[in-house]
Amino acid sequence: MSTNQFGKKGWTPERIKDLSGETFVITGTTSGTGFEAAKILLSKKAKVVMLNRNPKKSEDTIAALKQELGNGIDVSNIQMDLGDQSSVKKAAEEILNSVPKIDALICNAAIAQTPERKLTKEGWELQMGVNYFGNFTLQGLLYPLIEKSNGRIVTVGSMGYDMGIKAIKFDDLNWEKDYTANNAYSQSKLAQIMSMYEIQDRQEQAGKSAVKTYACHPGASRTSLIKTNASRLMRFIFFLMTPLTQSAEKGAYPQLMCATEPELDQKGFYGPTGRSNWVGPVGAHEIKPHAKDKVASSKLWDLSEKETGVKWNF
Repeated sequence: MSTNQFGKKGWTPERIKDLSGETFVITGTTSGTGFEAAKILLSKKAKVVMLNRNPKKSEDTIAALKQELGNGIDVSNIQMDLGDQSSVKKAAEEILNSVPKIDALICNAAIAQTPERKLTKEGWELQMGVNYFGNFTLQGLLYPLIEKSNGRIVTVGSMGYDMGIKAIKFDDLNWEKDYTANNAYSQSKLAQIMSMYEIQDRQEQAGKSAVKTYACHPGASRTSLIKTNASRLMRFIFFLMTPLTQSAEKGAYPQLMCATEPELDQKGFYGPTGRSNWVGPVGAHEIKPHAKDKVASSKLWDLSEKETGVKWNF
């Protein structure tokens, strides 16, 4: 195993400086790693704008954060459903009209292991629609503001990118044939991760470098991700694996590192560096070549601009 650049304990939030005056936009903060990330950023005096689908849960989350950290924290919520492009575009417009700067956009929200094939309103397979196309649109619309702020885009991927199809199924992107929950999830997470490196390449070609992009994953963390969406069998399997998992707080460390750590290498892939990259000290670790397949990532990007109607302003 390679030596962790942050030492034996890996990266921890103790490294985060005072974040007064900095703004972080985070998706999926009503539970799990997103909630923990928001809480830690707020404890460092950052402003946090949450993007969540459920207004009631969002209100409860803000109340819980204020109860723990005090009423002086700067936290708000904008309603958004990543699986609905009109909702994503509306939320992005609201952000652009009300948030003067974005130091980091953290794309944390996701769904996983949808048992039966479902489609979004746009006709995309649900996991691809939420995990990839929703984020593509959100990031693209907010890119000018992030660029103006010399900010960052952080995508929370998954080791699932290497546990399924390991390719983008261009001939049947929406799984009209041979749908499996795991392969569809794997494709959506691979697409997410690919896009971070593609942004880097396209910025470089355009002579830009203002926006830094990072790909990370939470390892195997105890969150509601599997419980709320997967089949009974998958939920049971994950239950049996519980002793091998880590807390949601530790699962939030990779995204926090990518959002705040100075001079972090954009070409890296970040997460736990212990057993199977499920748990352990947080730092950079291996990413498989198929996640940096330039032909596939470029083709996916062009397809994504066409599918979403969102043309990035490089």
